[in-house]
Amino acid sequence: MVGLLSILLGIIGFVIGIPIGLFLGYFLFIYSEPTDVKDPIIRPVYELDSSSVLDLLPELPLWVKQPEYERIDWLNDFLSDMWPYLDKAICGIIRSNVEQNVSEYGSKFFVNSVDFKSLTLGTLPPRVHGIKVCQTNNDNELVLEPAVRWAGNPDITLVLKLFSLPITVQLLDVQISAAPRIVLKPLVPAFPCFANIEVSLMEKETIRKQIASLYLWPQTLEFPILDGSVGAIKKPVGILHVKVVQAFKLLKMDIFGASDPYVELSLSGERLPAKKTSIKMKTLNPQWNEDFKLTVKDPQSQVLQLHAYDWEKVGTHDKLGMQVVPLRSLSPNETKKLTLNLVKNTNPNDLQNKKNRGQLVVELRFNLFLEDSKKFSGPLDKYVKKESEVGRSFESASLGAGLLLVTVQGAEDVEGKHHNNPFAMVLFRGEVKKTKTIKKSRDPCWNEEFQFVLEEAPLKEKIRIEIKSKQRGIGFRRKESLGYVDINLNDVVYNGRIKEKYHLINSKYGVLHVEMRWKAI
Repeated sequence: MVGLLSILLGIIGFVIGIPIGLFLGYFLFIYSEPTDVKDPIIRPVYELDSSSVLDLLPELPLWVKQPEYERIDWLNDFLSDMWPYLDKAICGIIRSNVEQNVSEYGSKFFVNSVDFKSLTLGTLPPRVHGIKVCQTNNDNELVLEPAVRWAGNPDITLVLKLFSLPITVQLLDVQISAAPRIVLKPLVPAFPCFANIEVSLMEKETIRKQIASLYLWPQTLEFPILDGSVGAIKKPVGILHVKVVQAFKLLKMDIFGASDPYVELSLSGERLPAKKTSIKMKTLNPQWNEDFKLTVKDPQSQVLQLHAYDWEKVGTHDKLGMQVVPLRSLSPNETKKLTLNLVKNTNPNDLQNKKNRGQLVVELRFNLFLEDSKKFSGPLDKYVKKESEVGRSFESASLGAGLLLVTVQGAEDVEGKHHNNPFAMVLFRGEVKKTKTIKKSRDPCWNEEFQFVLEEAPLKEKIRIEIKSKQRGIGFRRKESLGYVDINLNDVVYNGRIKEKYHLINSKYGVLHVEMRWKAI
């Protein structure tokens, strides 16, 4: 009986104590005004000591510290007024891109669906704390360097269904301070008067080192503005032949005092995967003597990027060193042998770059296409054609090495038996290249270009382009053919360019739009 009474009294005390406690807490901590809080003391800057001024310097806008930066309050007012509409537009792009990537690649990673429970960038727009316009020697580009800060309150809740198990990811607060370099190029006589936007970060501390290293200059993030039909996007002008010869005195990464090195090489501004040499096991002085071909679009601004790695069977591969070679330092049709000192990164102020990381030997040869051999300034227009080349006919020149460019523009009236999510496959000399998948369309538009570097003209060869449909989700009929066409390449070589419509084989009404060009060296 006593135990039952004590339990009853405890329940009554709990019920009565909670309201009393809440009332007292409200009175003491909310209603009553605290007496220990004082108004901050505001003093002019000239009254502060040197250490306090130094603490304030990072918070000052750049237009205060650097006279070349301009104050643009009007742009911040514009962003503030436009932010609700920009928020909806940006979130719409994010939602559509995520849905398309999940439908295309989700089944590979067992992702059934991705849903946004909430998607908004919040009510606080980014602020531009100054902008600088850079002067360059290139009249065909505009370079801007804004200082951007964003302390946002986004609400992004993502529900990821993995193996039918829902996983929720939420992003609520973001603080970003960035000083990007924005390059608008090339400038063209068509609105908005530039074809691409290239973005690179000028300071490594802006977001995080791991992210900034992807886009720290000379690495760039490129956004195409005008499609290829406008004719403004840069086209290939030549081929860079790279021979990775050997390396000396590389870093010791293994516990037995050796490394398993290989080299990755790529051109800046390209989205293609990097090319790789073979792996040489347990050596600090590897010899490769391996040849690679890279397609060049802008020899005035592009650089050859060389990264040496130590191969690991498990985990990430260790970086041995890297180096870059500006293409503008090369002369056309001349082989140049370079011995490059490997460094950690391209930052000349990094003390770790003083460490000896070994040397890499490469041979470079830049061959311009015949039609582009007179377009460039600097070292490139010191090149003068030899008399034997001047007297050579275009027909005989076009039968040598060159670049085959295949642009799959689109298709009409393609229809599958079970689904219509078409993509195109280009098959040539054992290589298979694919376009993106267009969901629920009988008239897909791709406008994707594929490149094939060839040692000789493909006079007696054919190229096959096949359209297939890919089923969304998990099912038995994953893919089906919507038709194909085999195209003879004779006319492409002799005419330099063809743009045709082809009726698809094994398709009732399907038509394929293709443009092909042959650029001889």
